[in-house]
Amino acid sequence: MVPPHSTPNARGGPLLWASLALLWIAVVVTGLATLAAYDNRPGIAAGAPERWPSDTALRLDARRPTLVMLAHPRCSCTEASLSELAEILARAPGRAQVYVVFIRPTRAAGIADWDRTGLRRAAEAIPGVTVVRDEDGGEAARFVARTSGQTLLYGSDGRLLFSGGTTGARGHAGDNAGRATLISLLTEGRAARRDTPVFGCSLVGPADRPLADDHEHEHEAHADHTR
Repeated sequence: MVPPHSTPNARGGPLLWASLALLWIAVVVTGLATLAAYDNRPGIAAGAPERWPSDTALRLDARRPTLVMLAHPRCSCTEASLSELAEILARAPGRAQVYVVFIRPTRAAGIADWDRTGLRRAAEAIPGVTVVRDEDGGEAARFVARTSGQTLLYGSDGRLLFSGGTTGARGHAGDNAGRATLISLLTEGRAARRDTPVFGCSLVGPADRPLADDHEHEHEAHADHTR
């Protein structure tokens, strides 16, 4: 007979619970580390032309800088980019001609209101912003933009002044180098740097599947990391 004070449950219970607690902590830490790595991994930077593209349908302002943000209307990371853009323009009102250009791939042409998303409505609500639909990514190609939230600033002479993002991480608003650089360029005409990382989803998906599917897959992966 096994003595009451030395039953298997009495001996193994505390050790089992301690092991489970350690395992749970390890899973949580790993998940948070994975999420942090994802949030802080920049997208592909634009290879933006040093001079304003001659074949773009956008108009270069001859009196003040022209700012262009290229975005995917279904990239949740871009919500923070637009929030930061609104903050930049609030601190430098009227200092630039501003376009937010939302890509619309050919495969989405038959889908009604595919690009009429909350992001587009948020962009339209920012004072001084002109929202443009980019059919089949033509403008993104002209500016060699690859990541949603890519922001470019050109001088009135057509010279590239800045290329980068307006956030310091994916989907996170707050003080960051991109915002500070753009505010400095617009208010003082100078800045300590001319490029920053851009954080967002890919503007252009693999050629063998629709862009919408590509972004749904990316956001599903992001959501999995947060669970």
